[in-house]
Amino acid sequence: MFLAYGASHWAAIAVLAVGAAVLVAWGRRHRDTATATRVSRVLALAIVAVVVPFQIYVLLPGQWNPRTSLPLQLCDLAWMAAVCALWSRRRWAFALIYYWGLTLTSQAFLTPTLDGRDFPHLDYVMFWGLHLLVVWAAIYLTWGLGLRPDWRGYAVAVAATVGWGLAMLVFNDLAGTNYGFVTAKPPGGSLLDLLGDWPWYLLTELALGAAVWALLTWPWTLRRRRDHRDGATSGTAARDLPRAARGHRASQPR
Repeated sequence: MFLAYGASHWAAIAVLAVGAAVLVAWGRRHRDTATATRVSRVLALAIVAVVVPFQIYVLLPGQWNPRTSLPLQLCDLAWMAAVCALWSRRRWAFALIYYWGLTLTSQAFLTPTLDGRDFPHLDYVMFWGLHLLVVWAAIYLTWGLGLRPDWRGYAVAVAATVGWGLAMLVFNDLAGTNYGFVTAKPPGGSLLDLLGDWPWYLLTELALGAAVWALLTWPWTLRRRRDHRDGATSGTAARDLPRAARGHRASQPR
């Protein structure tokens, strides 16, 4: 039986840490090479190979549950964004996997929802396979290959998240579901209990999330401006050097 922070949970966390370290080191070594592109696409195919069979499995008659089986959670959108970002490195896809992967999908490692199904149960393998690969993709693209978030990507992620939330409100109302817990809080209790009643907890959650994402964006933009300023200064110095040298030579006695 799976227990939060039991042996199998710590094993998943250890695999996450080791895999992230390897991917970052390897990505930095092969950054901007054809090899990095090939490995990125292998990771994209690995996500598809793990998630698609699991999605088919939960749609089978014996597993089908309209309240949980549809790929409508943000984690479902996150793996799709990860595949696109790894394959094409499009900025919008990277923005989604950066914010969703690092702050939402990663929460599975803090509060996993496996309903007692431990290794080697298929649900355990699929659950951790999905979350590991998505978080690895965000880490690999950012610290391995050097993609960087910016304020435009931040706006894309916030807008996409709000759009998803509004769509889920409508869908949940029509289907009698609660995808994303946007219609009601989880029945077993969660951190949402600290954020007030519906719909106020949704607004508080959005405000907190937007603030955290801003903090995850701001240092990168500062660093980009600093690097640009340093580069401009170095370029100016390099252009001025020949003039200074010519002036020095002109001042020498003949």
